[in-house]
Amino acid sequence: MAIMRVDPYVWVTWLTHLLVGDHSCEWSAWFRTRYKNYEKVHSTFDFALWSMQHKSLLDVLVGRLEAQEYSISLEGQNSFTLRGASGIVLGGKPDVIATREQREIILDAKTGQPSQADIAQVMIYMWAVPRAISKYSGMVLDGRVVYSDHEIDVPSCTIDNTFQNNLVELIRKVGGPVPLRKVPTAAECRFCPIAISECPERIEEHYTTKTQASEF
Repeated sequence: MAIMRVDPYVWVTWLTHLLVGDHSCEWSAWFRTRYKNYEKVHSTFDFALWSMQHKSLLDVLVGRLEAQEYSISLEGQNSFTLRGASGIVLGGKPDVIATREQREIILDAKTGQPSQADIAQVMIYMWAVPRAISKYSGMVLDGRVVYSDHEIDVPSCTIDNTFQNNLVELIRKVGGPVPLRKVPTAAECRFCPIAISECPERIEEHYTTKTQASEF
């Protein structure tokens, strides 16, 4: 049974697809931010396989950074919560923060298909970490998304006023008291963890391929 949180709590990855515009259902992020202990759909995601692939990629990345004499901070060491003036709490956990002399980089390892949301995730970390973790306070951090076959650098200049304003506005929306817009589609509902008992509009059928003749 869904229980309202004492304070709205939003995890970084609930924001990324909305921020870049490839998801439209704001209600999903709003509900998870405002409620906990809700009924979830049964997931077929192979978490064990993902964990092994992610660890393998992370091990290679860390080994390379250490060879370049970076100091490394990993996963749980980077966990943060950032409370806004409104009481909304933002939580996240970058994979790696690497420091060397005057260079600080936040890196996130990705095993799936490249996505603009991956870049947005690193950008949110770049914005939040100096505000949430005292030893990085006031620092200007660069970012990098690391895939198995390529990397994407995210320079600190991308954290401009437009990005910051869009991010803060989105956090306030999903953490606010007014339920946000539902946009149920097969594509988005497929990856949403909220069960149909909590969201009756949820679309559960999979994509189908039409085989009959058509006019085109």
